[in-house]
Amino acid sequence: MPPAISPDDLCPCSSGDHYRACCQPLHQGSAAPSAERLMRSRYCAYTLGLIDYLVATTVPAQQSQLAIAAMRQWSEQSRWLGLTVESAEHLPGASNAQVTFVARWQDPDGSAQSHRECSDFRLIAGRWYFLDPNHPFKAGRNEPCPCGSGRKFKQCCAK
Repeated sequence: MPPAISPDDLCPCSSGDHYRACCQPLHQGSAAPSAERLMRSRYCAYTLGLIDYLVATTVPAQQSQLAIAAMRQWSEQSRWLGLTVESAEHLPGASNAQVTFVARWQDPDGSAQSHRECSDFRLIAGRWYFLDPNHPFKAGRNEPCPCGSGRKFKQCCAK
């Protein structure tokens, strides 16, 4: 079972801020102001077992493809050790961004693990979403993008 956290505790996302001023408002429904903040809040959600939040912050076209039981199991059985955000790239006015990070955790057998990733994010209707690389979009080049951006696939997620 994931640990309980007080709003006065430091946020598990390693920002150095208290949970109440960092990821808690996002977990309660506020929109993330940037892809980096969404990334941090998703890591924090894993540490707290907030699987519904992880689903809701994945691009809507991919949500039904997620392995929710596996996500829940990984969240609950891991001891989360920290997050390091190496870079966050977002051009002002752009609807996509990338965040490179390293997530660290300990498996149930006690072995320490880390995962480095450069994740893609999309801004859709004023909210940032994670674009899951394990579930690529399927659409013709001139069809509307399944991410819901309103643009053609070739001008959006096909890039």
